[in-house]
Amino acid sequence: MPEGRIVKALSGFYYVLDGEQLIQCRGRGIFRKDKITPLVGDEVVYQAENPTDGYVLEIKERHNELVRPPISNIDQAILVFSALEPNFSTVLLDRFLVLIESKDIQPIICITKMDLLEEEAKKEIHTFIGDYENIGYSVLATSSVTQEGIDMLLPYFKNKTSVFAGQSGVGKSTLLNALRPELELKTSGISQHLGRGKHTTRHVELIHIGDGLVADTPGFSSLEFTEIETEELTFCFPEIQEISEGCKFRGCLHDKEPKCAVKAAYAEGTLPAYRYEHYHEFLQEIRDRKPRY
Repeated sequence: MPEGRIVKALSGFYYVLDGEQLIQCRGRGIFRKDKITPLVGDEVVYQAENPTDGYVLEIKERHNELVRPPISNIDQAILVFSALEPNFSTVLLDRFLVLIESKDIQPIICITKMDLLEEEAKKEIHTFIGDYENIGYSVLATSSVTQEGIDMLLPYFKNKTSVFAGQSGVGKSTLLNALRPELELKTSGISQHLGRGKHTTRHVELIHIGDGLVADTPGFSSLEFTEIETEELTFCFPEIQEISEGCKFRGCLHDKEPKCAVKAAYAEGTLPAYRYEHYHEFLQEIRDRKPRY
């Protein structure tokens, strides 16, 4: 049986990419019965008499999946943040990083509008960049959407499935349009009332950019930690996970436990203060979460 990957879902049809060929398929009735929804990104087994009349027979096991946008098997997330307008926020970036780490997705941090910064503010951003690079993250810093920024990003897409996410109003759709001008994705300014970008996206599709596939819809409209448990949070902060191997107690939450290597690193200044403080803030948020039944 032939296999392929769903790259678009629209009006009950699933468009399966098999090599260079795109096959229009319907889902089997059993998917509905078993409450399974095929997602864009799914690796599938299908059968088709012709390119417009196929059926998805089987969905292979997913490595990960997002709810918004509804997409599976993502390799990496390009996190787009601006240095200014809106201002760069480490707490928001850390929130995205935790969500992405929890889904086993590789983050690439992209900071735009560096050209708008005064010298002092630029130094501060470069300190943050150094911190995130020391953790092991790839960080790209670029001017407002320019050819330079596009040239920096393109190699990262090769042989990967990527999704864009990040601050509202920073120009994720503008960046996608610059990468693939024929997309003509709608963009909108920052709503002055909310200081946030207005939501402008629609159905999800994987499109070819730079020898890879990219979701044309920015991800993560919800930034709540609904699926992360307290004991999993350490693993979403790679440097805290590494330091925690020196903690006296297994399963240490680096909160009130004695002989905690993470608290010691925070006190000594070898762990950036804001990273530990965000960890602690998120830990409390997970503890305060309403139980789900």
